[in-house]
Amino acid sequence: MKEYKFTDYFENEVLRKRSYIKKVWCIRVVENPMKSELQEHNRYRFWAAIEELKGRILRVVTLEDKTTIRNAFPDRGFKL
Repeated sequence: MKEYKFTDYFENEVLRKRSYIKKVWCIRVVENPMKSELQEHNRYRFWAAIEELKGRILRVVTLEDKTTIRNAFPDRGFKL
């Protein structure tokens, strides 16, 4: 089982601004994405529906190791 980490940015900014987001949801998105892609600066984006958010799509951004979570937010403009 992978061990996930969270950046200081995630801990101090993302969770402060979006306190409803749960770390376990972010891990679930990374492990079971409906879509993923490489982003600029060697980061990766992952998307998945979160039942606890009424099925809304959560986008999670990781560092290049794909186990350090940097950002997460509901993605209103998600398209497959």
